[in-house]
Amino acid sequence: MADAQGLPGMDRRTIYEKSCCGRRAYSLPATDVPEVPLDDLVPAGLRRQAPPRLPEMSEVDVVRHFTGLSTLNFGVDSGSYPLGSCTMKYNPRLNETTAQLEGFAGLHPYQPESLAQGAVELMWELGEWLAEIAGLARTTLQPAAGAHGELAGLLIIRAHHLAQGREPKRVIIPDTAHGTNPASVVMAGFTPAPVRSDARGGVDLEHLREVLAGGDIAGLMLTNPNTLGVFDENIVEIARLVHEAGGLLYYDGANSNAVLGISRPGDMGFDIVHFNTHKTFSTPHGGGGPGAGPIVVSAELAAYLPVPLVERAEDGRFFLDYDRPQSIGKMRTFYGNVGVLVRAHTYIRGLGPDGLRRVSETAVLNANYVMESLRGVLDVPYERRCMHEFVASATPLKEHGVRALDVAKRLLDYGVHPPTTYFPLIVDEALMVEPTETESREDLDRMVDVFRRIVQEAHDDPQKLLDAPVTMPVRRLDEAEAARHPVLRQRFPEDEEAGAC
Repeated sequence: MADAQGLPGMDRRTIYEKSCCGRRAYSLPATDVPEVPLDDLVPAGLRRQAPPRLPEMSEVDVVRHFTGLSTLNFGVDSGSYPLGSCTMKYNPRLNETTAQLEGFAGLHPYQPESLAQGAVELMWELGEWLAEIAGLARTTLQPAAGAHGELAGLLIIRAHHLAQGREPKRVIIPDTAHGTNPASVVMAGFTPAPVRSDARGGVDLEHLREVLAGGDIAGLMLTNPNTLGVFDENIVEIARLVHEAGGLLYYDGANSNAVLGISRPGDMGFDIVHFNTHKTFSTPHGGGGPGAGPIVVSAELAAYLPVPLVERAEDGRFFLDYDRPQSIGKMRTFYGNVGVLVRAHTYIRGLGPDGLRRVSETAVLNANYVMESLRGVLDVPYERRCMHEFVASATPLKEHGVRALDVAKRLLDYGVHPPTTYFPLIVDEALMVEPTETESREDLDRMVDVFRRIVQEAHDDPQKLLDAPVTMPVRRLDEAEAARHPVLRQRFPEDEEAGAC
């Protein structure tokens, strides 16, 4: 593998600032509509004083611009994408084909149920499958993302307690939890109650007992396997303790890719589960959407699910049931992101029960293969077999002035997307690596080789890592400045050399 080299000439202006006065990318025919006085259309007080300033480009420049941008994106179709806990795995093209079928893609949201029976049946069937996978009773496909599902689940927990004449305020959150967990707890009107991890990476049972002894517990949110990539060996005891304290258990399904067909959250003692369809069932994600975060609940909690629920009548007809007086209401417009749900349905139907189990078995095998290959290269703080992901630490490299962020940036130069960095917070200089089941052994070996090369560079020439990335069109950003002062508008250079008007 050759050393990474820089790409000359790829500055902001080369990529973005291409407007040139007088150029057009369109040619419109003369209008055959009678002209109407402007004052009859838009009152003077609501009209712009000057035309909007828009980029001026030829058609070929527009096409080349967006084609060029597409080549700058790094995605799972470009190379290895071991984004721990966020799970960017390959999206089969068959899923895209089924989602584009006219019977699904051409539906109008207000189309009568009688004319959309195929789509409603698909939603009902997907809900039944997810309930079986979760080991629980009923499903809503309405939430638009995992965090949205968390909020829906927590509102169901609130509704359940209120129906019991209770109003507890605290929800227990492990120190390995995803950041969305405490945020969702606060949005639902609860207070997070943190609990520590033990030496093996699971929930510290003694600390959990102390937290429960304080009373006022609405429930516990837990990912299993957790963000350290380890399965909590005490999950049955954890469930017993929380239930005895009057709380419910919420399963953050972000890491379900590790347990499909092997273990079910409902059998562990969980009352509510959310699935991230993009992480577990291979629907697209990134860039803010689209997404789906179905939740599955026990029979005891089904009455509180959002309306409408998909039901099947005795005559086999499928319909949307709004007659649910204990429901928490609607969580989203219409009935969920149907196009994403079609993709998830296709993925599950294509694999079947045995195929889903092989997904998880291969994901776990791949993660352990990479973890064992990197022992002695990076610090691996937990001496356990991992599940679908593992957390390594770049702490040994700090003596060379190199940190986890520098390793992540250098990975880009070798065509490997960085893993999740600095999370979970309980591991210093954390690198959370998740190869997923879709990477071949050859790809895994290449990924391991890249990590080895980068660690060797940290010893021999740490400046290479501090300068990285050098092959990307945009070099290392001032992330704090970018977050506080983002540039959200088109810039027009004012000098003639740049081609401005």
